[in-house]
Amino acid sequence: MNKELDKAIDLRKRGDHKESNELLMRLAEEFPDDASINYQCAWSFDILGEEAKAVPFYENAIKFGLPPRDLEGALLGLGSTYRTLGEYKKSKSTFLKGIELFPNNRAMQTFYSMTLYNLNEHSKAMELLLKCLTDTTKDPKISSYKKAIDFYSDKLDEIWK
Repeated sequence: MNKELDKAIDLRKRGDHKESNELLMRLAEEFPDDASINYQCAWSFDILGEEAKAVPFYENAIKFGLPPRDLEGALLGLGSTYRTLGEYKKSKSTFLKGIELFPNNRAMQTFYSMTLYNLNEHSKAMELLLKCLTDTTKDPKISSYKKAIDFYSDKLDEIWK
């Protein structure tokens, strides 16, 4: 099984996405309760643009138990996939779980801000994006305004007179 899984991952890395997916689907049929195979299978459907098919594999991978690094990727992938399918509440709860477990994952926070936007929580989405920006930028001009951007990030609707 491990050899075949490694082969499927290698195929994906080489850009052979369809062949990788086909191999992963065979592995998922043979080992339906394997978390890593479910995760890789979900990932392969995402790459193919078949998000709806990815969802049950992400859900199973998380349910069956993944090592932390893969769990982090699976929660981000599932949250993002739910968002693209218009399942915004599921996306939000998935991202909140991910952010609770992996509070320093800025990619997760960025994708979560997109979900907040879709839920019309625009102020919260902008606040999160601005904080991600000021905490991660290497741009000296933005960095020079970090204090002001952080201060205003949660006050975007306030008018100062």
